[in-house]
Formats: sequence, C-alpha cells, structure tokens
Amino acid sequence: MLDKAALVLTAVETSPASLGDLVARTGLTRATAHRLAAALEVHRLVGRDPSGRFVPGPRLAAGGAAPLPWALLAAATPVLAHLRDATGESTQLYVRRGDVRVCVAAAERASGLRDTVPVGTMLPMTAGSGAQVLLAFGADPFPGRDATAPATTRGAAPTAPTRGTAPTGLAKAVEPPAGAAFGASTLAQVRRRGWAESVGEREAGLASVSAPVRDATGRVVAALSLSGPVERLTRSPGRRHGATVAAAAERLSRQATEPPNG
Repeated sequence: MLDKAALVLTAVETSPASLGDLVARTGLTRATAHRLAAALEVHRLVGRDPSGRFVPGPRLAAGGAAPLPWALLAAATPVLAHLRDATGESTQLYVRRGDVRVCVAAAERASGLRDTVPVGTMLPMTAGSGAQVLLAFGADPFPGRDATAPATTRGAAPTAPTRGTAPTGLAKAVEPPAGAAFGASTLAQVRRRGWAESVGEREAGLASVSAPVRDATGRVVAALSLSGPVERLTRSPGRRHGATVAAAAERLSRQATEPPNG
C-alpha cells in the first residue's frame, strides 16, 4: 500500500492530475487511486487546485532545509481567512525552497478581481513582496555562497528577536538574486520597517504586501502576503495594508508557538 501511495505522490508532482490522470499515470484502479488520494489529502500530502485536480499538498510544499512547523501551517488557515475578510483581498503563506518560494496556504477573495495563487504554486525569488521578505530576513539568503554568509557563524540560528524586530546576526547588506526586480536598498528598507510591498513586479497590474512569520527561535520561516489588483491596493499598498499584514504575521507567529491549553 505504501508503494501505491508513493505512485500517487509521484503522479501529482509532475503536474495537476484529475482522477482519470491519476489512474493513467499510476496504473491503479479508479477506486484505489481515489481512496489513496483522499487519504493523502487528509494528511495534507496531497491538495486540490481551484479546478479540483490533485496537486502536491502543503506538507510536501513546505519541506526543505528549514521545514515549516506543522503547528504554524495549521494556525495559518484562520489567520489568512481573517486577513482576507478584513481587507477584502486574497492572502497567502509562502516558504522558500531554494530559488523559488512556494505557496503552502491561501485564502482567496470570493469574487471580483483577485490574485489566485493555488497551494503548491512555485514563484521566483526575483519578484514580489513575498520574495523580498524571505530574502531580507533570511539568515542565509544564498546557502552555500560564502560571499553572502551572515555575520554569525554559518549554520548558527540568529538570536531570537523582540517581536516586530529583525533577528540579530544578519548580514548587513543582502544582495538580491540576478535579474531581481528590486535591489539591496529595497531589502534593507524591508528589514527596517518590518514589511514589504510590490507593484507590478511579478505581474503587471498586481500589487502585494508581505510580512515575516517567525518560529519559536525568532527565525523567519515564512512570508504572509496579501495581494490584489493595483486599482484597489493603489501604487502604495503598504501604506494601506502594511501594518495590518504585519499584525497578522505577528499573530500567526504567536499562535504557532504558543503551547496548547491544558
């Protein structure tokens, strides 16, 4: 049975898959493919895109050198929904995996113009406020490259900060990747004010605001984002939503690290 479940996971890694696609890609019967996909979905190893097709779930998307705590992932759903309802815009949670950032949770605006980012979507680290946050607050922006190593000993966790401040021990200047739509001065500004904004970086007519989400040690493990059309968010989206997004990111950080009651 484990081998069959692995077939399903391999099938959805390639591209979104309908039930018929799963059957064709795995060679399993329709009933078996559906039963396994549904079970994997319960455990968040498989998810669904807006069309109902099976895709890699958030627990797979969040994997990497710095895994996302599952408590944080569980707490993200209500926080994202609350932020969406409070602002009327789509919200997302991103983690970094090498040269890309991956959406591991989302709450979409119900109607009208909106930015749709399904769970599992991979976006470049060269554009968007989410990329800015993950780079600006990353303890090691480019793993393996000594030129951008943090001031602390390589591999050591940064000192846990006071909530709302950047962790100590970060490199004083973080250089963005080649071809980035933003520069080092932008990343420095993001660190100073605690949130990032972008207008038309990832897609023309789209704006976004993001803030860092921290684990119990104070390390930034994710970026909480709000996104929508420029005509609603304006060309200064941070002025309108920066404080709100930062507060939501702080709330998610706190909820994910608080011990359970009892």
